[in-house]
Amino acid sequence: MRQLLLGLVLFFGMHSVSIVALPLRDKLAATSELGWKSLYGIISLIGIVLMVRGYADLRQAPTLLYVSPSWLHHVAAVLLLPTFVLFLAPYFPGRIKSAVKHPQLLAVKVWALAHLLVNGTLGDVLLFGSFLLWAVADRISMKSRIARPIPGAPEFRANDVVVVVVGLILYAATVFWLHEILFGVRPFVQLL
Repeated sequence: MRQLLLGLVLFFGMHSVSIVALPLRDKLAATSELGWKSLYGIISLIGIVLMVRGYADLRQAPTLLYVSPSWLHHVAAVLLLPTFVLFLAPYFPGRIKSAVKHPQLLAVKVWALAHLLVNGTLGDVLLFGSFLLWAVADRISMKSRIARPIPGAPEFRANDVVVVVVGLILYAATVFWLHEILFGVRPFVQLL
């Protein structure tokens, strides 16, 4: 549990600097952009490693908080369909990015909510609940700060087609193959 909590604090601590201490973030980045990005990346990576290890430990002896009805697995599967599309949209600007404004944050919120609907252990609630709370807080804070440009492809009408096709391919690869390899869970087994 300690590893998961420390990982969450490190990862979301770094990802929340712009939310709670934007002047500090800007000062550090102005002093050394490479230094700031290195610090941000290293601490975030340590946080991810600790989250993964801590979550894996909690899965060995799970504390069940709630059990979802089986039909929610279908809802979660449908909710997760647009997540990869939304996650990729900022890097391929088009109508999707314009319509959603912050598609990556929406992708994180939908991904976290879908997982919370069908996973009711303490580890799940801590992990996915943290992502959901952070994404909501970051989206609210985006209303009062200027978004930094995201590097990506030039704006082009075909970008929406690229994002939808690649996003759906990534979705299919994840649910039918990668999710089991990476996390030991076959998501669609519960749907049958």
